[in-house]
Amino acid sequence: IAAAVEIWAQGPTALPPPRQPRTPVLPVEGERNVLITSALPYVNNVPHLGNIIGCVLSADTFARYCRLRGWNTLFVCGTDEYGTATETRALEEGLSPQELCDRYHAVHADVYAWFRISFDHFGRTTTPQQTRIAQDIFQRLLARGFLLQDTLEQLRCESCGRYLADRFVEGTCPFCGYAEARGDQCDKCGKLINAVELKNPQCKICRGTPVVTPTQHLFLDLPKLEGRLEAWLERTWAAGDWTANARHITRTWLRDGLKPRCITRDLTWGTPVPLDGFRDKVFYVWFDAPIGYLSITANYTEQWERWWKNPQQ
Repeated sequence: IAAAVEIWAQGPTALPPPRQPRTPVLPVEGERNVLITSALPYVNNVPHLGNIIGCVLSADTFARYCRLRGWNTLFVCGTDEYGTATETRALEEGLSPQELCDRYHAVHADVYAWFRISFDHFGRTTTPQQTRIAQDIFQRLLARGFLLQDTLEQLRCESCGRYLADRFVEGTCPFCGYAEARGDQCDKCGKLINAVELKNPQCKICRGTPVVTPTQHLFLDLPKLEGRLEAWLERTWAAGDWTANARHITRTWLRDGLKPRCITRDLTWGTPVPLDGFRDKVFYVWFDAPIGYLSITANYTEQWERWWKNPQQ
């Protein structure tokens, strides 16, 4: 405390000289290098104060602090643009998903610029780099035996000629009887729903009656990783960097046993699956979206791996 008071009394003269900005910002040997991201905002709406306060503003505050400390800091973010919510909103507005994303990406960028959020780069997930990196990660998982195939029962609308993602189905909730439940959740009772469980299901696009049809999908074989994951968690928990809430949620997942996780969807809007028999499908957005942090950095600099594959610096 005494040292802090002394430095404060000296005023700006006690500050280290400001860093000279570099473009691009890359890790520097022998310096403290800090990579900062914030949760990628979804692109199908106009951001509001809650979006900014919830994640963007806190990351910006920390980035400014790091720069004032003289640390070599890179702050990236961008819009999350794949998924059925984008398709649904595009249908409502009479646009293609790409047109909708182009519109709202510009809105997001303008809003954050108005708030003077100090991103070094604000990108998006609908880029060639996203496709390349996501498909490369997929191929590595496939080669190492961490993927498996299985059949899912899904609702298919014959009138539209397509399988219906969760948000393209409405019907009666099997739990509370609410007549306008979505294919993923009931907004009245809050319970999660599998779309095939809905009573009186309707296609949200044409209001036709879909039928249950089997379809092949790819799954991440999480049970095969469970032992290695538990060993890693024990080491990182011992370091003391996890919150009590994060530990509790993680232990609950492990207590119940990890299950295979589907990573593909019968959609056209998304990153294509590069495997014969699945080329008419795309990656499920929860497999694809986290890779956006890497691909956005790759759009900022071709040397993105120096940030993401460089634990020594």
